[in-house]
Amino acid sequence: MDRQANIEKSIAYLAADEQVRCRIPSSPGERQRLLRALMNVWEPKELPEEFLAMQDAELQAQAADKGVVTIESLKSNAESNPFLLWQGDITRLQADAIVNAANAQALGCWSPLHNCIDNCIHSASGLQLRKACYDHMQGRLLATGNAFITRGYNLPAKYVLHTVGPIVTDDRPTKQQEEQLASCYRRCMELAEENGLESIAFCCISTGVFRFPNQRAAEIAVSTVKQFPRKNLKTIVFNVFLDKDYAIYRALL
Repeated sequence: MDRQANIEKSIAYLAADEQVRCRIPSSPGERQRLLRALMNVWEPKELPEEFLAMQDAELQAQAADKGVVTIESLKSNAESNPFLLWQGDITRLQADAIVNAANAQALGCWSPLHNCIDNCIHSASGLQLRKACYDHMQGRLLATGNAFITRGYNLPAKYVLHTVGPIVTDDRPTKQQEEQLASCYRRCMELAEENGLESIAFCCISTGVFRFPNQRAAEIAVSTVKQFPRKNLKTIVFNVFLDKDYAIYRALL
């Protein structure tokens, strides 16, 4: 089956499963966007192997289109430094684990095509990730500062570490919120060590829509990670997307 026919069949399956009426676009890019939008609103349940094979083939092709970034390529100019800074799409990183800034429900972002990191990671990983999160959470909420681990499925990363950072309402985090943010980093490091991982990539947890000030968030992230006693972990990547975050982390590191 060619790629466009594969996407069309995947769209048709999800549209029927979710009882959504939609017209399949003619352009490849719009078909990818429609497939992603349907994935974003999918209620977690068991999926047939036929659909998963089609979905996985498309998501792996998209990953190849974007290009995989290896940890070794990031270390080429920093051989002895375990703390690396990289600006770009975290779903391209072939780390042992990447960190997802999740919400308390921990099932991914339900807003179709939203550009938050939660949506991007779930969309690139596939519907297996939402199902795995659903099975883990069992209807509970994930406490702020806590984290759990799942497979990465169609991501280049082997695992995803899901953590919930504090939401700052007035741009001035409290001491408790600062400790909760530090706990996100510590808990992810603990899980990485417990699972024998050697590399982890952190996003800028709690910044953006969670409104934690970028400078203070970066200070907490860097100090917490540097103070953590590492055994298995050899490489920690601070992944940023915005230019201002790159400048902040570069100065701190």
